[in-house]
Amino acid sequence: MMQSINRRIFLGTSAAAIGGLSAPALAQQAGTTEMESDITQAVRRNISSFRALTWKPYFSDLKGGAILVDVTSRAAHFWSEDESVYRLYPTSVPLTEDLTRRGRTRIVRKVVGPSWRPTPAMKRRNPEWPDFVPPGPDNPLGTHALYLSWTYYRIHGTQDTRKIGRRSSNGCIGLYNEHIKELFGLTNVGTQVLLI
Repeated sequence: MMQSINRRIFLGTSAAAIGGLSAPALAQQAGTTEMESDITQAVRRNISSFRALTWKPYFSDLKGGAILVDVTSRAAHFWSEDESVYRLYPTSVPLTEDLTRRGRTRIVRKVVGPSWRPTPAMKRRNPEWPDFVPPGPDNPLGTHALYLSWTYYRIHGTQDTRKIGRRSSNGCIGLYNEHIKELFGLTNVGTQVLLI
């Protein structure tokens, strides 16, 4: 009698095999994403930190809409000017505290299909990185980018979905591509941004 194959095992191993066929992109290089050292340890704050917030403790008004990025809970919140839209997105955050910038800024530019150039500091840390990556599947900025008033800082998509929910960036805030596409459509140049 032939043993039946467990559907979950089949699907899990099939997905792993398919995932292993794709070549790692620049964003997926070793040492660029925080990985759990022991997956048997309980992860605290995942449920309690990823919660809806009100805008009032963080902004004096919602003129032009507002984005709050909470680095600790690894979440981005968006409120529309008329309060009819509220969104909460999981994010990736900077890899280390010295790469993290906090405070008030705003969106100064919006780009669909952004190209990417590493900053001078990134090139010093990673001289093997290319000087330029055009838009496309290997671009670490994903499909859409919101440029902030701070030089080199962005809220952008990512092709490497393993980064979301982890410390993994060189200073930017990363979202799933489908989430940054939605946020891109909800925001304007001038939308206020606060990173805490």
